[in-house]
Amino acid sequence: MKKLFGVIGDPIGHSMSPEMHNNLFDFYGIDAVYLPFHVSKQNLEAAVKGLKALGVSGFNVTIPHKTTIMDFLDQIDPLAKAIGAVNTVQNENGCLTGYNTDGPGFVKGLESMGADLGSRSALIIGAGGASRAIYFSMAQAGIKQIDLYNRTADRAEELVRTCPFKVRSKVLDRETAEKSLHEYQLIVQTTSIGMFPNLEGLPLSLDQLSQGTIVSDIIYNPLKTKFLEEASKKGAKIQNGVGMFVFQGALAFEKWTGIFPDTETMRRNVLRNLGG
Repeated sequence: MKKLFGVIGDPIGHSMSPEMHNNLFDFYGIDAVYLPFHVSKQNLEAAVKGLKALGVSGFNVTIPHKTTIMDFLDQIDPLAKAIGAVNTVQNENGCLTGYNTDGPGFVKGLESMGADLGSRSALIIGAGGASRAIYFSMAQAGIKQIDLYNRTADRAEELVRTCPFKVRSKVLDRETAEKSLHEYQLIVQTTSIGMFPNLEGLPLSLDQLSQGTIVSDIIYNPLKTKFLEEASKKGAKIQNGVGMFVFQGALAFEKWTGIFPDTETMRRNVLRNLGG
C-alpha cells in the first residue's frame, strides 16, 4: 500500500517540500506520496490525531506549529526538546516522535563545504528560532566557540544560558561584533534582513571580515542576499539557505526511509524551482 507523508503549516502553499520529497520517492522507486496540508492553529491537535489515525508514515512541520506541536506528540528527541521546536515527525507503529532536523541540516550543509567545525569560531547574527536550532546543533557538533549578536541582547543571553551542550560563548553588541569580525572563521546570518521587502538591508557591517571566512545566510529567496554579495566582495566563501533546506529535508527522508538521499540531486531540483 502506498505510504503517505506530508507537511503541515499555515500558510502552506509556498512549501517546496512536496516536490522535493516526491522527486526523491520517484528517484528511489519508493511507493509513497508527500502532500501539503493546510492546518490552522486551532485545528492543530485534531490534525495530528487525524494524521495518526490515517497511519501517515511521517510528516514535516512548518510555521507556526513547530513549538505547539510538541504538546501533541508521544515522544520528543532530546535535541528537539532542547531547541524547543519540531520540524519532522516519524510514525512508528502509532508512536509519533518529533525531531528537529533544521539545526543538524545546517551543520551538514557546512560539512558539505569542507568545514571542520571543531577548529572554528563562529558568530551567529540573530537569536530567533532558527538561531536556536543552529546554535544548539553547532554546540553539539563540538565547535570551539560561538558568539552571538542580536538587537535584543536578552534573547541571545537566554540562548547561551539554556544551551545543554558545552561551548564557549559571548553575547556582543553591534559595535563589538563589527570590530571583531576578523576573529571568526564562520559567520551565520539567521535574521529576516535581506528578504523582500528589505532586500538592501544589512544586519551589520562587513568591513572587518577576513578573506576566506565562511559566511552563511539561511535565506534562500533571493539566492544571494545583499549580505552575501558584500561578503563575496571581501573574498569570503558564501553559502545561502539552500544548503540548510536540502540537508534538513535529507535528514527527514533518512528518518522515514533509512536512506540518506543524493543531496546534489535535491539541490539541483530546489535551485530549478527557485529559478536559480
